[in-house]
Amino acid sequence: MSEKRKIELYIHIPFCERKCLYCDFLSAPAGDTEQKAYVDQLIAEIRAQGVVMSGTEVTTIFIGGGTPSVLPGLMIFNILSAVYESFAVMSGAEITIECNPGTLDEGKVRYYREAGINRVSLGLQSADNADLQRLGRIHTYEDFLKSYDLLRKAGFDNVNVDLMSAIPQQSVKSWRDTLNRVLLLKPEHISAYSLQLEEGTPFYERYSSEEGRKELPDEDAEREMYADTKRILMQHGYHRYEISNYARPGKECRHNTGYWTGAEYLGVGLGASSLILNHRYHSLRDMNAYLSVRMDRDLTPLFQDLEGLSLEDRMEEFMYLGLRLMRGVSGQDFYDRFSQNMFQVFGPQIRKNEVLKLLEVDMPVVRLTDRGIDVSNRVFADFYHALKR
Repeated sequence: MSEKRKIELYIHIPFCERKCLYCDFLSAPAGDTEQKAYVDQLIAEIRAQGVVMSGTEVTTIFIGGGTPSVLPGLMIFNILSAVYESFAVMSGAEITIECNPGTLDEGKVRYYREAGINRVSLGLQSADNADLQRLGRIHTYEDFLKSYDLLRKAGFDNVNVDLMSAIPQQSVKSWRDTLNRVLLLKPEHISAYSLQLEEGTPFYERYSSEEGRKELPDEDAEREMYADTKRILMQHGYHRYEISNYARPGKECRHNTGYWTGAEYLGVGLGASSLILNHRYHSLRDMNAYLSVRMDRDLTPLFQDLEGLSLEDRMEEFMYLGLRLMRGVSGQDFYDRFSQNMFQVFGPQIRKNEVLKLLEVDMPVVRLTDRGIDVSNRVFADFYHALKR
C-alpha cells in the first residue's frame, strides 16, 4: 500500500472586528448573514477539495485571517468537522487558529478544544496601550491578559504571541518592556516582526513620506530593538529557528516551517494560496464571485493565476525560503529533492555571499550569518531568478 502524499491545509477567514491601520491582508468586518454565507460556502469547498485531494494526508492545519476568532465557536467547530470528514488528517497534526484579544470567551475556547485545535496564535503586538491605539487595534493589554488566561485555563499548552516592533513613536525602552512582560507569561512561541509599511494602507499614506517617517523609530533605535529581541528571548530559553520566530524546544510552528521548506499546501477560502504538484495559484479574491461558485461541480472557476513552477523555480525557492531558517539549507536535502548538487547549481551565489560574510558554509549546510540576517533580503535576491539571468 503506497504512502499518502503529505499536504498542509490553510483555511482563510476574511473577517475582523475592524481593519488595523497597517494591515493589507484580505479581510474586512462583516455581519452575521455574510459570515454564515461564507462559512457555508467554505465548508462546501472543503468537501469538494477533499474529493479532489483524495490520496493525500493533512499534516498541519492553520486557520488564519483576518481574525478567525470573530466567528462563533460553533462555526469553527463545523469547519474543522468538515475537514475531518473530507480529508485524512494525520494523527497528532498541528492545528492552529489565529485569535485577537477581545474576541475570545469561554464558549469559543471550549469549542476550539472540542474541535481538536491544539495551538493558538494570539495577536498582542505591544504591551503598551498607546502603541495599540496607534496601530488601530481593538484591544488593550489587559484584554490580552484575560484572553491568555482563558486559553491556559482551558488547557492550551502551545500558545504563540505575535509582537511588533518599530511602531510609530515606540521607544527602545517600551519594546523591552513588551518583551519582558510577555516573557513573564512563558508562552511556548513568540513571533517578533518589525512594522512594514504596505501600500494601500492608512499607515503607508501617513508614514511613508519624509515628514511621516519622523514619527517612526530611527535606524539606530530599530537596530537596537532587533538586537534586544534576540538577546532577551534567548536569555529566557527561546531559540531563534527562523528570522522572526522564537520557540521553546519542540514548539516550533510546524505549519510555517513547511512553507519555508517547500511542503505542498492547499489553501481554502477567499483568496487563499496553494502550492500543489508544482503549481501555484490562489482562490478568487472577490467575495460575491467566491460565493457564486458551484462547489459540487468543476472547481477551476475558483482558481486564479495558475502558475507552473519549473525545476529552476523550485530550486530557487528552496534556497531563498530555506535560508530564512537558522539551520540553513542542507546540500543533502537539496540533492534528495532535486537530484542535483546545490554547490554546483548555486556556486556563484554562495561564494559571493560567503566572501561578503553574509553566508557561512558548514558542509554540507549553508546558512545566514548574523550579518546576513540583518540584510537577508539582499541575500535572498541573489537566489531569486538566479537561474534565469
